[in-house]
Amino acid sequence: MSEPEVFHRFARLVTAAWVVLAAALIGLALFGLSRDRTGITAERVVIDGTPATVFRSADAPAPVVLIAHGFAGSQQLMQAFALATARSGMIAVTFDFLGHGRNTAPLSGDVNQISGATRALIGQTARMIAYARSVGDGRVALLGHSMASDIIIRAAQAEPDIAATVAISAFSQVVTAQSPRNLLLIAGEWEGYLSAEALKLVGQAAGSAPPQAGVTYGRFADGTARRFVSAPHVEHVSVLYSAVSLHETRAWLAQVFGLSDIPVPVRSGLWITLLLLGLILAARPLARLLPVVSAPAVGGGMGWRRFWLVALIPAIATPLALRLTPTHFLPILVADYLAVHFAVYGLLTVLVWRLVRVPTGEPVTLSPPGLALAAGGALLVTFGGLLPAIDSVVTSVAPIPERLVLIIVLLAGTLSFFLATEWVMRGPRAARGAAVVVPVAFLLSLAFAVALDLKRLFFLAIIVPVIVPLLAVAGLFGTWVYRRTGHPFAGAIANAIAFALAIGATFPMMTG
Repeated sequence: MSEPEVFHRFARLVTAAWVVLAAALIGLALFGLSRDRTGITAERVVIDGTPATVFRSADAPAPVVLIAHGFAGSQQLMQAFALATARSGMIAVTFDFLGHGRNTAPLSGDVNQISGATRALIGQTARMIAYARSVGDGRVALLGHSMASDIIIRAAQAEPDIAATVAISAFSQVVTAQSPRNLLLIAGEWEGYLSAEALKLVGQAAGSAPPQAGVTYGRFADGTARRFVSAPHVEHVSVLYSAVSLHETRAWLAQVFGLSDIPVPVRSGLWITLLLLGLILAARPLARLLPVVSAPAVGGGMGWRRFWLVALIPAIATPLALRLTPTHFLPILVADYLAVHFAVYGLLTVLVWRLVRVPTGEPVTLSPPGLALAAGGALLVTFGGLLPAIDSVVTSVAPIPERLVLIIVLLAGTLSFFLATEWVMRGPRAARGAAVVVPVAFLLSLAFAVALDLKRLFFLAIIVPVIVPLLAVAGLFGTWVYRRTGHPFAGAIANAIAFALAIGATFPMMTG
């Protein structure tokens, strides 16, 4: 057998093993997610325009846990808590805040003022509390993450008969030693500032002794029970799937309501991780089915001596150029700034590349129909399974009609960024490691922008950690698509569409 034949046979074996691994991960994840839902019914309802879901394990009356998501989240993000509490004999109700998820009503008011957006969200929560009383036995507890922690604390203080409050990754200035009733605080181990703040709140009930994590202070009987728990090895998002977070929440609420704590684990975080990993791995062999757009492969990549200028100048210049530039032109919080940052970054990348490149004189031919077919195929291959999975078990990314125009506008910015950066990262002469340097430089650019204008871009700082894995996945997909199609634009177009969709479908819609 010749050397090329051996190589091709080995390549086929590797591809087959890759497919088997991806299929096994997806199958195991789907089995696990299904098992977590065994015995649980989930009924979708709409309450005064608010999309909600009611989770229960029995038809008998039971106490209700009203569960609220954080900034740029949706009710899907809180499913692990809904399943854990429902499996313990409670009724769980999740819902989409105004301007979030599939809620078609925008959020009104200044997000930096208690009398603005906060008041609107508290009012919405009060209406959901009234609904929660009607579906259970009248007893209600509240649970909220991040932004929602302050909302549910204030809502509980307005209704003193709320039995308990669970605040995850909390920040609130209104907590006292007695209000709200029976407060459990949870933060991830890697949320240092929020953990310190939670300990201070617990310290109000600890007396003169230094407050400690994992210690319950006060009494459940009079509503003064207080406890802080640090969930190990997790941060602001993964804290929602931590086994410690779920166990402590279930045990706390069981104690409040006088229920038997049922230690049936919910491992949604593990299953979701395996599902997304399997879908990402599946994209690699599927990318080999795409049409070849350019042979030999093309791209504007260059050696390190010039590439550093292309990578760093846009990263520094974009935040400086936008520091005093008005960017509020869309009814969607901070996403308009992000769209402009994408657009300017892409334009500057092209400008610097044209100034420092060394012309090769090699002609580049491009078939628009072939590119369109490859880009469409890349979008289907790389995101066709991933986006529906994220929408089902992570957070809402399916666009409602009210967001379509926003997504189209965002696409102009993401196209500028991905077309430019994919071009300068790829090609026969591209510097090794360029595909890592460019996304890292972009993330540092966003961090620089936030540092320059924290007041305006505070909420952008909250979602930057989420952009990190998105860019990592986009980089993998871009590499796999380029290796097959031979042209950077196929993967760039697919990534641009996916990013515009993700940003436009998740960032809060605002008015007023």
